[in-house]
Parts: sequence; C-alpha cells; structure tokens
Amino acid sequence: MPTVTPPPWAYTLQMPHDPRAPGIARATLRAILHTHDLAELSLTAELLTSELVTNAFLYADGPYALRIGERPDGRLRVGVWDANPEIPPPFADVPVPGEPEREGGRGLLLVQACADRYGAYALKEPGKYLWAECVRP
Repeated sequence: MPTVTPPPWAYTLQMPHDPRAPGIARATLRAILHTHDLAELSLTAELLTSELVTNAFLYADGPYALRIGERPDGRLRVGVWDANPEIPPPFADVPVPGEPEREGGRGLLLVQACADRYGAYALKEPGKYLWAECVRP
C-alpha cells in the first residue's frame, strides 16, 4: 500500500520593530513545533530563533520577517530576512574579534555553535537572509 508523505511546510511572520519581537518569535515557534509534533526541537530552535530575530532587531532599520519551515529532508529551518545587506560574522566567514569584556556580539556565535547547519545569502533588493537548521534527535 502506498504511503502519502505530506509536503514540507513553512510559515512567515512579519516582525515588529519592537524589543518584544524575540519573545513573540519564540511563542510562535513553540506553537508551530507543537502543531507539527516537533516539540523536542524547542530548546535549540528557540535559541536559534531568538538570536536571529534579535540580530535583525538590533542591526536592521527596516522591516524584517521570521520564516519557520520544514526542509525536504525533514530538518527544521528558522531564518530571518531583513533589509540590512551586511552579512555579519560568523555567517560571512569572517572571524569575530575577540573582546571578552564586550557585552554584545555573541548571539550569532551561539547560532553557529548550536545549529546543525547555518548560512546566509544576500537578496536582490538590499537585504539578507540568515538561517539555521536543526535535526530531530
């Protein structure tokens, strides 16, 4: 008997330029993961989402959006599109300057350390898309 594989799914959420945006993103992500029986990815996916959204909030003056989706091979991808065209380190394969006393600038290093895969690409219009993926345990 043939089985039917559901197609990959994706959600896009336009984010407010508001310091509460990372919390909104995490709550939305939790609901989506629960709906798709992926709650076991919540801790890692929430960290990745929070850091990507925070980066967009801090460094993009214009609009930005969160995208949460399933890849064809079953991985979960979270990504953020924003209007700032500069791809930051470590996504740009540029080393991050070591300043241990600095209070900021470590969020994307957390993404790099916790994601199973991550990447970035420039968009045709000024802007970029940063993404990170996690795999079911």
